[in-house]
Amino acid sequence: MELLSAALFGLLLASILPLIFFFAFRDGINNSSAPNPIHPKSINSPAPLQIPPHSNDDNPDVIVVGAGVAGAALAFTLAKDGRRVHVIERDLTEPDRIVGELLQPGGYLKLIELGLEDSLNGIEAQQVFGYALYKNGRHTRLAYPLEKYDSSVSGRSFHNGRFIQRLREKAAAFSNVRMEQGTVTSIVEEDGIVKGVQYKTKNGKELTAYAPLTIVCDGGFSNLRRKLCKPQIDIPSCFVGLVLENCKLPLENHGHVVLADPSPILLYPISNTEVRCLVDIPGQKVPSVANGEMAHYLKTAVAPQLPPEVYPSFIAAIDKGNIKSTTNRSMPAAPQSTPGALLLGDAFNMRHPLTGGGMTVALSDIVLLRDLLRPLSNLNDADVLSNYLESFYTLRKPVASTINTLAGALYRVFSASPDPARKEMREACFDYLSLGGVFSSGPVALLSGLNPRPLSLFCHFFAVAIYGVGRLLIPFPSPKRIWIGVRLITVAAGIIFPIIKAEGVRQMFFPATVPAYYRTPPML
Repeated sequence: MELLSAALFGLLLASILPLIFFFAFRDGINNSSAPNPIHPKSINSPAPLQIPPHSNDDNPDVIVVGAGVAGAALAFTLAKDGRRVHVIERDLTEPDRIVGELLQPGGYLKLIELGLEDSLNGIEAQQVFGYALYKNGRHTRLAYPLEKYDSSVSGRSFHNGRFIQRLREKAAAFSNVRMEQGTVTSIVEEDGIVKGVQYKTKNGKELTAYAPLTIVCDGGFSNLRRKLCKPQIDIPSCFVGLVLENCKLPLENHGHVVLADPSPILLYPISNTEVRCLVDIPGQKVPSVANGEMAHYLKTAVAPQLPPEVYPSFIAAIDKGNIKSTTNRSMPAAPQSTPGALLLGDAFNMRHPLTGGGMTVALSDIVLLRDLLRPLSNLNDADVLSNYLESFYTLRKPVASTINTLAGALYRVFSASPDPARKEMREACFDYLSLGGVFSSGPVALLSGLNPRPLSLFCHFFAVAIYGVGRLLIPFPSPKRIWIGVRLITVAAGIIFPIIKAEGVRQMFFPATVPAYYRTPPML
């Protein structure tokens, strides 16, 4: 009975999906290299307000909590439009992180929209033109579909801390930005409306800052998000990071993804002489660095799976001992409308960093928020502003949910498994991407943020599954192969449908049916 039910489910999917694929691929062929779809409100965004200059002693228009990539870029953007901005950041020294180092081409285009592309100057940022995908000694090149763009448009990889410091410098250069080191301890509320924040300065002095709008961008470990959303954080794995010195990657100016056992390994340049290596370890615990377990694991379990060109540098980096780790977190956006406050960046929404989509989502959100705020002369009516900004949560969904869903689904597919259906799915994905044409440019356009269309993602994902089934049934199907094929379809559904459900089916695929999509700027 179970076999019959699964077979019927597989046949049903196989019968209806070709029609969906036809329309999705037809759209993908015509638009896979087209700029991001933008809501009509954002196509001709209004000109910045001509707000008269204010002294730093005046109360700000906006408090920004956190000055990472999202917070610093947001502060620059709002200040450029004439808003008075008070930025409170826990630590203004240069961060030393092992993630947030690869900006996809879609994110670079958003950086250009914000006028921040020169923040990549002087930090040895490297151009990235695509990926090299490795599996069991085979490899394939996946190029970004950049044919329709200027030659300067590509991905960029760099030291995260250097990039953040440049963004902070750009924001702090405005006279209407006050950037202060301090730790925000709580949100100040009156009658359900956020009025500002309480914080401690670096000297330990407790102060209160007030503004009509508080935007919380204090990162993945935010201590304020619970006031503004309903977080459901998942930690599927950890990254162990090393810097490989004087390492020449097999394919210059490309990221490298090794489909290793048990999970992927990433390599990409971060300066003229350095390559970042990120080893994914499933679960929330990693071997101990202190007692040598980590070095042993990296040398015996990881090193043999790397391309031979990087092996010597990898061993040298282990021996040098500068091994760092971080948890990989995912959290779908689950906002609760709070007058006077907004969440942004990793404090609001996270996805597995395998695809490097976090900064693209954050910068896309900032462009959207800028365009929504531009028509408003002041932000003082918190209830009206909150009602209007509900449109932000809907308008961001197609881009953000596409990148989020792809990150979660690819991590599951790229990770090793003893399940024959999961093994076949992994093999089918590698071979599907190796076909070239729309079969590689379509998925890479999704990953790069150049064409973030949810339907295209859905169809490519199931096209991989059906391609895998076809491989099993040709030339001679057997009962065992048929069973694995049916299970492959059900495994694919089991991977992607829970992610889509968490993102919100209606907001992701049918945002125009959500009333907030049509909110117009209030007369403030």
